[in-house]
Amino acid sequence: MSAKAFPREKWEEIYTAQAIDHSEKTFDKILIANRGEIACRIMRTARRMGIKTVAVHSVADSGSLFVKMADEAVNIGPPPARESYLVMEKILKAVRQTGAQAVHPGYGFLSENTAFVAELEKAGVAFIGPNSKAIEGMGDKLASKRLATKAKVNGIPGYDGVIQDEEHCVKMSSEIGYPVMIKASAGGGGKGMRIAWNDKEAREAFVLCSEEGAASFGDDRMLVEKFVDSPRHVEIQVLGDKHGNAIHLNERECSIQRRNQKVIEEAPSPFLDGDTRAAMGAQAISLSKAIGYDSAGTVEFLVDSKKNFYFLEMNTRLQVEHPITECITGIDLVHQMIRSAAGLPLKLTQSDIGIRGWAVENRVYAEDPFRNFGMPSIGRLHKYQEPKGDGVRCDSGIEEGSEISMYYDPMICKLTTYGSSRQEAIGTAVDALDSYVIRGVTHNIPLLRDILNEANFRKGEFTTNYLPETYPDGFTGTALGADEECELAVIAATMYCKEQQRAFSLSNVVPSSLNLVVTIGDKDIPVGIEKVRDEYVATCDNQILRLKDNFTLADSVVHAQIDGKATDTVVQLINRKANGTMRIRYKGTAMNIPVMPELAAKLKVHMKEKPKLDLSKFVLSPMPGVVKSVSVAVGQMVGEGQECCVVEAMKMQNSMKAGGTGKVKAVNAKIGETVEEEDVLIELE
Repeated sequence: MSAKAFPREKWEEIYTAQAIDHSEKTFDKILIANRGEIACRIMRTARRMGIKTVAVHSVADSGSLFVKMADEAVNIGPPPARESYLVMEKILKAVRQTGAQAVHPGYGFLSENTAFVAELEKAGVAFIGPNSKAIEGMGDKLASKRLATKAKVNGIPGYDGVIQDEEHCVKMSSEIGYPVMIKASAGGGGKGMRIAWNDKEAREAFVLCSEEGAASFGDDRMLVEKFVDSPRHVEIQVLGDKHGNAIHLNERECSIQRRNQKVIEEAPSPFLDGDTRAAMGAQAISLSKAIGYDSAGTVEFLVDSKKNFYFLEMNTRLQVEHPITECITGIDLVHQMIRSAAGLPLKLTQSDIGIRGWAVENRVYAEDPFRNFGMPSIGRLHKYQEPKGDGVRCDSGIEEGSEISMYYDPMICKLTTYGSSRQEAIGTAVDALDSYVIRGVTHNIPLLRDILNEANFRKGEFTTNYLPETYPDGFTGTALGADEECELAVIAATMYCKEQQRAFSLSNVVPSSLNLVVTIGDKDIPVGIEKVRDEYVATCDNQILRLKDNFTLADSVVHAQIDGKATDTVVQLINRKANGTMRIRYKGTAMNIPVMPELAAKLKVHMKEKPKLDLSKFVLSPMPGVVKSVSVAVGQMVGEGQECCVVEAMKMQNSMKAGGTGKVKAVNAKIGETVEEEDVLIELE
């Protein structure tokens, strides 16, 4: 069956390799110790299996989609995760209260907490995940390296012990040789991990990573290992049961990252060959059997340019990016986890696992990609419309009206597309991103779409350093060619023309043609446009473009049909300002496009420009968050780039640095205080 044959509305139908056997006895009711999209994802499979679900939620999540989807819901406390989702006593109380027979932890939170698993075992409640011994062995990066070495899995050079303090970190980093990776021993998901290229960066990374480790995992132990140059991040999905069986479900390519957190993943990898895949899979199974692994898990590797691979870590839980593996294998991983937790043996053997087509996952986040590839954004989604169609799967936990808060990860959706080939899956992803309507928060769709069309990504030639190499000055938006600028100018002019026709229709004086100037970036583009029957005819750059009149200004997504083009140009009109400026999303990037009559454009040169503020003397909060530390005082001299304070938001520690040299005039940041975006934290004279 073609991978593209599965409609998004019934994405569960991708699981064709093994249908659910309702005669198998598993559980009557499970509690999901998580939130958001992963809670919704688990509930979908539980519902297919005939299992009732219990949601636990904080006060902030009381109206969330996953709470509405559950059969029962229990409030477990205040918004901060450390007071709700991370408090195992509250989860255990909810288990007792609802009579749940098993707990699925999702990912993050308590998913790899051995104490939590032990408490469930004492209560006679099944943990839908691996046994506590496997979690303990793989949850500690130092112990996992030793176990991997014993299982004959290739390892990365590094210090085999816990780093004691900043100076010890610098000493070991120097001995190993820069660059090094400094990371929390209990870390994961990009939290508590930084690359250091010199002593100064090693000191700073040790402090920030240990704080992130303590905040996210309750463990501030650190380790240092060699950072492999030109690496690719490739992981193997494994599946085990309680009867000693283990198989792998091929690999996932996860090299497109920012701050060690994945952005785009795909399966299979465009880099691996069959022999390397088999060798990596064999080592992953060897490690799984050595530790008695009995659930779904992931063995992560770094792969160099010669296809040498090195063990990185094992995640003893369901991965965020598991949908792409499900798409290419037809295996429902949540179903398999529930079966294993109930003591049922695997029905699958390695020979049953093939590769069916290609899948790509885009992590759609509430982040501003123009600020360090992704500064978190919060707000309420006043308009939200997910893409649909063949080969499109959306794993989300939100709906129109949902709020993206400062307390949790800013993920909006995991947009997975699949097809018979890599190019088909990527093409479907581009179309889906163009049709994705998100209003109320800033999001990273502009960056995702640009990556999907970038030459090296299309060729599959990239490493984990892809983003800084491709965008050395940061992401600045989609670069447009002359023909694209002309096309966009004509679309904007058409929208302006429609607006004018609507306004003038009240007085029955409808302009038949307009001479306009459309500004894209710093370029003024003259456009002559007129309505001729059912189309708009425009002159731009000595070209004549005919645009079909098939949309209204109220359409969330516009499929502009331009004469002579084989495919529609998909744009979104986000809003219109009183001065004629159109905010249009084109090729993923939202742009403010002033459109004005020719005469007004000529007079524009006489308008005074608004003076720009000098912000070099201010340290502003880049997002809402909580002040974790303040390292300067009034009267103190600081240098450019010196850390002044640290703000924690969405589980990340953000070092706020001075933009210039000067004496501290005011310190407005107080430890423990909540700050808003663009609040002045530090002011220099």
